Amino acid sequence: MRQCVLAGLSISGGEGLEKALSETRALCEAADLAVAETFTQNLPKPVTGTLIGTGKIGEIHAYLQMTGIDLVVFDNALTPVQLRNLAASLEAEVLDRTAVILQIFADRARTREAALQVESARLSYLLPRLVGMHSDLGRQGGASGAMSNKGLGEKKIDLDRRHIERRMAELRKELEEVDRERATQRNRRLRSGLARVALVGYTNAGKSTIMNGMLRLYGEDPERIVFEKDMLFATLDTTVRRIVPDENRRPFLLSDTVGFIDRLPATLVKAFRSTLEESVYADLLLLVSDVSDPDYREHLKTTLDTLSEIGAGQIPRLFVFNKADRLDAPVSSGISVEGMSSGDRRITMSARFDQDIVRLTSRIEEMLGADRIDAELLLPYSAGHVLNYLMESAGASVEEYTEDGTRVRASLTREDAERFGKYRV
Repeated sequence: MRQCVLAGLSISGGEGLEKALSETRALCEAADLAVAETFTQNLPKPVTGTLIGTGKIGEIHAYLQMTGIDLVVFDNALTPVQLRNLAASLEAEVLDRTAVILQIFADRARTREAALQVESARLSYLLPRLVGMHSDLGRQGGASGAMSNKGLGEKKIDLDRRHIERRMAELRKELEEVDRERATQRNRRLRSGLARVALVGYTNAGKSTIMNGMLRLYGEDPERIVFEKDMLFATLDTTVRRIVPDENRRPFLLSDTVGFIDRLPATLVKAFRSTLEESVYADLLLLVSDVSDPDYREHLKTTLDTLSEIGAGQIPRLFVFNKADRLDAPVSSGISVEGMSSGDRRITMSARFDQDIVRLTSRIEEMLGADRIDAELLLPYSAGHVLNYLMESAGASVEEYTEDGTRVRASLTREDAERFGKYRV
């Protein structure tokens, strides 16, 4: 594990620096970096060219020289100029919080879509930071094409910029293709009539553990579990699984999404927008939070803000206060968080216990059924496709077979109640 130094700036004694540093330490750990020492400084305002003052830079530089460490991670976002000046002054590699998150995402990307999204985000981050990375003039080259040197006097930075811009254009085309594929898959799920439930929340809140608990108890294939680990951003790829509580209850589609984090880089929000938009099409959002984390209220606020940003702020939601087993005392059932309303439903649980997964599943079914209409229908034998659809998505049960058709009872969404209104009796 590579060692690094962590640095952070507090503006006029502002609160929250230690919390921010603690989260950035966890990000470093997730990026396989070990924080050997932490340096902080309190200033009325950031130093334009270097973020921190020359005295603190000298202190960090002396520590680096003494220990041989050659990497400094800043909790703050650094401008291209600050990044260049700090690297020169410290004589070390310098990363800011955004760069660490991008590195984690690059290491964890498994699917083609995630890999493309992460590469796009990294190039968007890198492009404005090319200035100062190369100072030598390039030689006149004989190559041809987009990567050729245009002649004497062209800097290496110009070649790199053209290379990045060309690659970003290629990525946009590839991501457009992936978006079309995702839209096709999403439309297929929408046509299935199955209710859609999305797990959303702060990173490492236990979303994947909840999904695996449901898959173990109610999944069509219990072996198709998702990756889970007690670390930040263990899951990047959206996974959708069919949950079948039992033969008398309606199945639903459950999706596990990428976790949110405070100060999530704008480039990542933009790159992962199509993935995050799975939440926009959900019938119910499970807002999962780690209630054992002292900062879970702030984490929930970050989640709510991000959902509003992507257009999912008005979808029905269930607040899931997870990891309650880690607390010394029971959690009050009246937990309140900024952004919650008195009408919001909530459940306190631990995804480690099957009985809590059962309780959560019952609460999901209850909320999904709140807007449904119980109806009796008479389906002509020529409408077998309708019967199959209702058996699959509406928990339809056959009452009897008559001369005129099959009499069934089903719990319909308002949309299906309109769609199949001609068969109601």
